Amino acid sequence: MEITWLGHSAVKIEGSKTVFVDPFLTGNPAASTSADAITEADVVVVTHYHGDHVGDAFGICKGTGAILVGVHEIAVEAEAEGIAAEGMNIGGTVEANGVLIHMVQAWHSAEKGDPTGVVIELDGKSLYHAGDTGLTLDMKLIGEFFSPDLSFLPIGDRYTMGVPSATKAVEFTQTKKVIPIHYGTFPIVEADPEEFKKRVGDMAEVIILKPGETYNF
Repeated sequence: MEITWLGHSAVKIEGSKTVFVDPFLTGNPAASTSADAITEADVVVVTHYHGDHVGDAFGICKGTGAILVGVHEIAVEAEAEGIAAEGMNIGGTVEANGVLIHMVQAWHSAEKGDPTGVVIELDGKSLYHAGDTGLTLDMKLIGEFFSPDLSFLPIGDRYTMGVPSATKAVEFTQTKKVIPIHYGTFPIVEADPEEFKKRVGDMAEVIILKPGETYNF
């Protein structure tokens, strides 16, 4: 499985299926690719309805035939545009194109519906994408119930967890590996991933990627 950080919260997960999460590319100064360059996708997951997370999700689905997975309100809007979509809500699970997606709690805001995180099961691995969230005790349940092999955690502060709270989230989720996201895109979300790695210490392996870099998992 190959994991590519595309910048901000956008990630590409490529195994037996290709999954994009929060593909904010157009208008993203840190984006490592363009939406037009994406020609293959099986599932596109959107954690919540903010422009820097919905991003190019609808366009990618239209161009590739991928299924969009998101909270009910996002799925309804996608279906109105002729996109195949699976709507769901926190606590639920759907299977889309052979990919299992569990929707979990996130503490944030959203223009429509609720903010969420997701746990994606693919090729025998469990991947937790926290979306935009503050630190919450619900993360202990995610660790206990899903035992994520790898987590994508925001560290940019102001709108999400900062480095100290993201470090605590590593402890709560019991994740084995973590990739920091949602930082460095704009001055308002600057953060130091090396400081995050230092604080996490031996709790988990922190994988620091530059936008466009791939981790072979």
